[in-house]
Amino acid sequence: MLTSGITVFESGAILMYLAEKAGKLLPQEQQAKYQVIEWLMFQMASVGPMFGQLNHFSKFAPEKISYAIERYKKETLYLYGVLDKQLANNEYICGEYSIADIATYPWVAIYAFQDLTLDNHSNLKHWVETMQQRPSVQKGMKVPE
Repeated sequence: MLTSGITVFESGAILMYLAEKAGKLLPQEQQAKYQVIEWLMFQMASVGPMFGQLNHFSKFAPEKISYAIERYKKETLYLYGVLDKQLANNEYICGEYSIADIATYPWVAIYAFQDLTLDNHSNLKHWVETMQQRPSVQKGMKVPE
């Protein structure tokens, strides 16, 4: 992305740039802002890599390696638990809808594709259902044919 001479790459950095430019989805208050950044980094460092590896080894690898599938399934379920705990008292990951939700949702929304369930993670399941109702999320999740 090139604007005003600034090049921005990596999805998390792009989300932060856009949120700051728009003045939305990233709080101005320091504590709240850094909480959103922490959870955005959690998605970048944990959710994306672990869920991505589960997807690769369970759906796309040329050979099924049960150790890899089980390892990444275990990690994914652990991260479901972390998110579920965070969502116990919050409608959205950091209380209000933010770039942390935007970055995390697509990975969690494909739980059925990963042959997983959210039945043991009621807060996370509620969050997914809440996110699915947002028109902007519905629009963003549409894959062109």
